[in-house]
Amino acid sequence: MPMWTIYQPWGWGTGDAGEAIEALKRFGSVTILNGHIHQIVSKVEGNITFHTARSTAYPQPTAGNGAGPTPLTVPSDQLPAMLGMTSIKIMQHPLHTALADTTLA
Repeated sequence: MPMWTIYQPWGWGTGDAGEAIEALKRFGSVTILNGHIHQIVSKVEGNITFHTARSTAYPQPTAGNGAGPTPLTVPSDQLPAMLGMTSIKIMQHPLHTALADTTLA
């Protein structure tokens, strides 16, 4: 689940995230990754970068569009572009994190 509330009516958030985020603020740079919502949403808040990822199984609607977070039915030729993976590369010197989102297309 996302560590920040993306869309509460669908449960896209974590109730105790505030406490966890508060504990992470003392670090110079924090990256929080999650899946679950099957789409890419990112934000930066102070020294914390939040990043969600696509699904490798099925796409879901964007927050608030439709009746709820249910699988979208899309034409088969469009499906690979809506599915994908996020990879992370951490370089040690200088310390740097790089995220790469790719589709299955």
